[in-house]
Amino acid sequence: MIPRRGDNQTVLITGCSRGIGRAIAERFAAEGYHVIANDLDRQAGDLASLKAAIEAAGGRCDTLFADVSDPASVEALVSNALKLSPRIDVLVNNAGVLSVFNVEDIAPDEWDRIFDVNAKGTFLVTKALLAHFRANGKGRIVNIASVGGKRGAPGQAHYCASKAAVIRFSQILAQEVAPDGITVNSVCPGIIDTDMGRNNYPDEASLQAVKDKTALGRLGYPEDVVGAAAFFASDDAAFITGQALNVCGGILFD
Repeated sequence: MIPRRGDNQTVLITGCSRGIGRAIAERFAAEGYHVIANDLDRQAGDLASLKAAIEAAGGRCDTLFADVSDPASVEALVSNALKLSPRIDVLVNNAGVLSVFNVEDIAPDEWDRIFDVNAKGTFLVTKALLAHFRANGKGRIVNIASVGGKRGAPGQAHYCASKAAVIRFSQILAQEVAPDGITVNSVCPGIIDTDMGRNNYPDEASLQAVKDKTALGRLGYPEDVVGAAAFFASDDAAFITGQALNVCGGILFD
């Protein structure tokens, strides 16, 4: 049975129209949270589908569109979220992008695009909510990083560097905001069966290679990631901060 740890609480989740983000939103709704789901306006159809699914299951979901890499858009996102709920208890920074290029083929604009969403976006949304969390005397920040931020993969220098930045940002922020009752942790998925994750296994041979290097011998699925995010958001993790938890089926062991 899914615990009801989110009753009378609100969570803001970025980038949750599909994949890991959607699964996280559905799990938080099942735990009783009021979910405020964010993505780009071009994902309107997917966000509408998410909202309908959550409400059909008896949960509560509102949707807001914003580009997490744009400061003005983020300020509007947080302002509008606080109109929907006067108290936000949890932030899940999930919005992320990935592309595959060897280093010599990464255009400077592509490097910036990856960092703008993955690292800068996490920073901007977090910064915009810190004063609110401090005023409440409590807050939970869960950042979706990657095992790539701990051990890089060829063809993904820009992506892995951005996720390493998320992990280090989370660790430093955790130290800065601990006196305010705020915890900050990272979830580091391995290779997950999503549109983005499939960049890692474009053919059967690479798919088998992924399975072979995973102790559990299989791909991960979005639903495999959600428990870690929900745990970090809950009071069960009240004495845990600055951590980066691998959810990878046994690719990494540190």
